[in-house]
Amino acid sequence: MPGDTATRRRATFHALEVSEVRPLTDDAIEVAFAVPPQLADAYSYAPGQYVALRTTLDGDQLRRSYSICQAPQPVAHEKGQPGVLKVAIKRELGGVFSTWALAELAPGMTLDVMSPEGRFTPHVRTDRPARYVGVAAGSGITPMMAVIAHTLSERPDDTFDLVYSNRTAMDAMFVDELADLKDRWTARLGIHHVLTRERRSADLMSGRLDADRLRRIFEDVIGVDGVDEWFLCGPFELVQTCRDLLSSLGVDPHAVRYELFTTDRPERPAGQHGAAVPVVAADEVHRIQFRLDGITSTVTSPVHSRETVLNAALRVRGDVPFACAGGVCGTCRARLVRGEVDMEENYALEPDEIAAGFVLTCQSVPMTPEVEVDYDT
Repeated sequence: MPGDTATRRRATFHALEVSEVRPLTDDAIEVAFAVPPQLADAYSYAPGQYVALRTTLDGDQLRRSYSICQAPQPVAHEKGQPGVLKVAIKRELGGVFSTWALAELAPGMTLDVMSPEGRFTPHVRTDRPARYVGVAAGSGITPMMAVIAHTLSERPDDTFDLVYSNRTAMDAMFVDELADLKDRWTARLGIHHVLTRERRSADLMSGRLDADRLRRIFEDVIGVDGVDEWFLCGPFELVQTCRDLLSSLGVDPHAVRYELFTTDRPERPAGQHGAAVPVVAADEVHRIQFRLDGITSTVTSPVHSRETVLNAALRVRGDVPFACAGGVCGTCRARLVRGEVDMEENYALEPDEIAAGFVLTCQSVPMTPEVEVDYDT
C-alpha cells in the first residue's frame, strides 16, 4: 500500500541494466530497468514516486529525476527472475541528459538508479469510495499513469478524471495505454484531452490551459464538489495556475498534491554538486554539522560564499542524498536541529514538514555561525 512504500528511506543508487527502450513519441521513450531479486525491497514503490538516474557525460556527473510510469507490482518474480522498473524520458529543449538518453540508451547498458522517492501519492480512504482528479501536461502524465492504474485496480469503487494537455495529438505520451485504461474502466475513468496547437471538435478542449479554460473545465465538465484529491503535474506555470484556481474555488489546499519537473527558472543553476569553495584563514565561516547514516560530519563554509548546506556537505561526503538540487524533488530533505538557514526556494516540502523543522538542504544557506541538520530523521 502507498502508506508502506512511501515512507522515507535512505536514497541509495544501484547500477541497473536497461532491459528495454520503447519509443513513445518522436521525443519520448520508455526505459525499462531489470531489478535483480536481491534489490526487490530497495525498489518497491508507491504510485506516483520517482527515481533519479545518474551518469557521467564529458566528465560531468548528471542526475535527473523521472517518475515511475507503471503501477506498483512485484519487481522480482518468485523464480528468481529480475523484475522491471519503468520510467519515461522526454527530450527537453537544451536538455543534456534527455538528449543523450534518447540518442544512446539501449538494452544491455547500465545506469545508476536511485531507490524510489517522493510523496506524490494518493491518500487512501477507508470509509467510502474516493474521487480523484488529475491535471497533467506533456511528460507530467508519467506519474499519473501509475496513480490511475493503481487506484482504479485496487479500489473498485473509486473514480478518476484526467485532464491531459499536449501541443498536438502526436506529442501525447501513453495514448494507447490511456485508451486501454479507459476501455477497462469505462464508467470510472474520464480522460479529457486538451490540445494547444491543434483543433479539437470541442472548442473548450482546444487551446492553452489558462485559468479561464481550466475554470470552465472544472466547473462545466468535471465538477469541483466531491473531489477528494487533486493531482497536478507539469510545468511550473500550469501547476501554479491550477493551485491558485482551486484555492479561489474553495478547495482545501491539503487536498491538492502537485509535482514539478522544473521550476521554469533557467537563470538559476541546476544545482551544486560539491563544487570547491576555497577557505582562507581570514574568512569568517559558518560551521555546518550534519548527521547521515548515524555518522556526524562537520564542514566550514565561508560566509561570503552563500554556499548551501548540501554543497558544503558534499565536499566532505559524496553520499549525501540529492537528486534535482533545485528545490523540486525533496530528496535532500533534512531536519534543522540547530541554527538558522535561508531556504531560497521550496517546491517540495509540505507546510507541516516546514513546521516540524525540515528544510531542503540544496536551497538552505546558513544564517548563523553554527548550523546542524539531521538527514536521518
